Amino acid sequence: MKYYLVLISVSFLCFSCKKNDEVNIPVENQYINLPTTPFNYANPDIPAHVLNDPGLLAADNTPFTNPVTDAGATLGRVLFYDKNLSKNKTIACASCHQQANGFSDPLVLSDGFEGGKTGRHSMGLVNARFYNNGRFFWDERAASLEAQVLLPMQDPVEMGMTLDSVVGRVSALPYYSTLFTDAFGDETVSAERISRALAQYVRSIMSYQSRYDEGRAQVANPNQPFPNFTQQENQGKNLFFNPQLGGCAGCHGTEGFVAPGPRNNGLDATNVADQGVGGNSGNPAQAGLFKSPSLRNIALRAPYMHDGRFSTLLEVVDHYSTNIQDNPNLSAPLRQPDGSIKRMNFTATEKAALIAFLQTLTDQSLATDEKFSDPFNP
Repeated sequence: MKYYLVLISVSFLCFSCKKNDEVNIPVENQYINLPTTPFNYANPDIPAHVLNDPGLLAADNTPFTNPVTDAGATLGRVLFYDKNLSKNKTIACASCHQQANGFSDPLVLSDGFEGGKTGRHSMGLVNARFYNNGRFFWDERAASLEAQVLLPMQDPVEMGMTLDSVVGRVSALPYYSTLFTDAFGDETVSAERISRALAQYVRSIMSYQSRYDEGRAQVANPNQPFPNFTQQENQGKNLFFNPQLGGCAGCHGTEGFVAPGPRNNGLDATNVADQGVGGNSGNPAQAGLFKSPSLRNIALRAPYMHDGRFSTLLEVVDHYSTNIQDNPNLSAPLRQPDGSIKRMNFTATEKAALIAFLQTLTDQSLATDEKFSDPFNP
């Protein structure tokens, strides 16, 4: 099959370049490879233990006004990977949220459009849909996902655009006409529609096909031994869920492995370096609290924490084992009933078991699934 690098109207789809039921739309020396029938974003085959988890359902921040649709998420996928949304056309949302890396960035701080560095580490987007208060960014300054997805485009370091320039840029690109019509009924481009489509795509990034899920489907509750786990993995699972042994689930609960709100996990004794949520809200009781992302695909997401200070999962486990600092806003699950810091003092065997369990949360299908991949092919 040959690709002909010519610019044509989006209404003139290149069916001569069709392969594997895909339509290839030539655009500025690239092709957008999209299936003739949209991928299933709205109603994926989610296993019962995830679909029926009341805690997870309660945490769903999808607004009634913007449910995930196949056409909307398809448009969102193209926007997510389109470098035209940055000032010099070098950075896309996906540049800092890479599929193979749990929709995070292997760099401690991400590169902006002119080489500047972001202020915090790029947060993983897996299961972003499941967060009770619906707020986004590490400091929760965005009141919703719909608000969040527009801010990196306007950031002077990240993408360097204004909303008017984004709307103008997208309106001028011929391949968006059909995509907006399919998603919203006509080809009108607006910041609100861009926001809604991107939010639909991000909410569709859900993990439910890991080895953990294979085992969880075979038992009545997560506390039972999983038949498909090794002894070490089951030991790590027990440490994770048992509040007397490790209690990690106290902050990373539900089948989404995500906290219901921001947490202070004792990284620092004071909050001088970064006020987190408190810096945004002005509330001293929230100083040093940060949004808690899902642990699914955590093994793909190094480095860790809002500042990327930990390079490995072992460093993370070591922190919770012996290095939690007595921050005045330390979250309750990390304190003993008498107010002292909870010191797990894991043995080397227990640390290895915890890491082995965390690795079972890796969903390789999500890391490679075409419907979440870059649709722009050279």
